[in-house]
Amino acid sequence: MRLALAFLLALCTLPAAAVIETYEFSSPELEARYRQLSQELRCPKCQNQNIADSNAPISRDLRRLLYQQLEAGATDKEILENMVRRYGEFVRYRPDFDRNTALLWLAPVLFLAVGAGLAVLVLRHGRGGGAPALDGEEQARLEALLAERDRTE
Repeated sequence: MRLALAFLLALCTLPAAAVIETYEFSSPELEARYRQLSQELRCPKCQNQNIADSNAPISRDLRRLLYQQLEAGATDKEILENMVRRYGEFVRYRPDFDRNTALLWLAPVLFLAVGAGLAVLVLRHGRGGGAPALDGEEQARLEALLAERDRTE
């Protein structure tokens, strides 16, 4: 029982390993911009974490660089352009629309259009009903076969 309790307590301390960095910003607006930009930039090492949540050394360096650039008076656009120039479009969670990222931005719309087109085709094809109507001769033959089956049963 004590071992289980110790294990549960150890699990509760895992969030304490989160990123804790304190920077003294010259204004609350810069701090808000820092938080927003650090959420938007992807860690080059972790790939599925932003630099705000990552403990990787590169993320620490990027957070420090972000702080320095904000305090130096750089705009958000200048900071993002600098990061993209250094690490490529991958570093942004929302890359700009250009010829290199056009497929990334247009793929959801294309898949939706193809899916809607297929749905329309399936629904139109399905409305035709089941089997085609029988002419008089085929209907008489079917009735004769069914009657013969009923007699043998």
